Amino acid sequence: MFRFRSQLAIWLVTVFLVWAKQSPRRTFEVRATPSGPVLVGVDVLEEQNFDFLRGKHVGLITNQTGVDSGGRRTIDVLANAPGVKLVALFSPEHGIAGKSLDAVIGDSTDGATALPIYSLYGTTRRPTDEMLKGIDLLVFDLQDVGVRFYTYVTTMAYSLEAAGSHHIPFVILDRPDPLGGNVIEGPMLDPDRTSFTAYFPLPVRYGMTIGELARLFNTENHVGADLRVVRLRNWSRLDAYDRTGLSWISPSPNLRTFNEAVVYPGIEILEAGGVSVGRGTDSPFEVLGAPWIHAEALASELNRRTIPGVRFESTSFSPGENPYKGESCSGIKILLTNRDAFRSLRLGLEIADALNRMYPEQFQLQKVITLLGSQSTIDRLARGDPPTKIIAGWSADLDKFRQMRGKYLLYQ
Repeated sequence: MFRFRSQLAIWLVTVFLVWAKQSPRRTFEVRATPSGPVLVGVDVLEEQNFDFLRGKHVGLITNQTGVDSGGRRTIDVLANAPGVKLVALFSPEHGIAGKSLDAVIGDSTDGATALPIYSLYGTTRRPTDEMLKGIDLLVFDLQDVGVRFYTYVTTMAYSLEAAGSHHIPFVILDRPDPLGGNVIEGPMLDPDRTSFTAYFPLPVRYGMTIGELARLFNTENHVGADLRVVRLRNWSRLDAYDRTGLSWISPSPNLRTFNEAVVYPGIEILEAGGVSVGRGTDSPFEVLGAPWIHAEALASELNRRTIPGVRFESTSFSPGENPYKGESCSGIKILLTNRDAFRSLRLGLEIADALNRMYPEQFQLQKVITLLGSQSTIDRLARGDPPTKIIAGWSADLDKFRQMRGKYLLYQ
């Protein structure tokens, strides 16, 4: 009898394992073993032999981040693609090489291809009728940073609108959300605060690729363009940029490392309040300070709060850019200890709360709304509500956003 029961148990386990292997249902999420390296949109386009670009006069919106897996510029890839006529280039903030710190960038010419480069961060921030003459397809290839107020988002959206109004197909060569595609953070943008740094009511971190975001804008903002997204291959929403195998290319002069991009959403919102976030130093967004801050006191206060995934050290630095360009600033160095537990907007709110309590005469809390985009969040900070309770108050709005967002996701 014991032998029979043992054999029966083995048979039942075997049947279960076979069923589990064949069943499409999953009770928990597991990162599948990738079938190969992550391929970005331009890589996939090359594999497809540029089939839907052939016979087209193409305009390309790009910068230094637009490269294929071999390191070739998307500019050069399309300029040499059989049957494709690349006729114009468009550059976002920071220019085609991503090195400019100037507020306004003029038009120029690409040295390698002699193609005109039209600036979308100069006298206009939208492709004009004149720029689009002779173009019958627009291609977008820029690495976004997954943050609402990063201007590449609006450059994409304005270009999508221009393509729609001119009946020009718009193609996005997709790239990963560097911060991963699962975590959503921050308050929703107040509907009356749209601007070049806030194109559409989104949370600060929306957890979408630029291609997914374009799909959302195209429908929810009633753009109605002829949009096509060339999808990534082998990318999972669980993958932050350092897990893709792709080389980090600075999307702008002050985002030189992936770690800087991780803390950026929560630190950048504070700059408008009158602090330096380390622009023009060796570690922008990983330091924060001002001439009126007492470094040891602020570091001690923030460490006392035991913010998950991060700790703080006192430091001093002289920023190379405003505010406080060339002045000695005291403040904090931000050290990530557990990136999976870390939430950048929790960090930003805790620092804002500490600065408002410790330096109410110097820190201009109301100006933090410039990028945070939520008056109710500012009001609650001003009342002294704990950051954890403020964050909990975002939940209902973020749940609604998740439902809308889900219709436009392309990746698991």
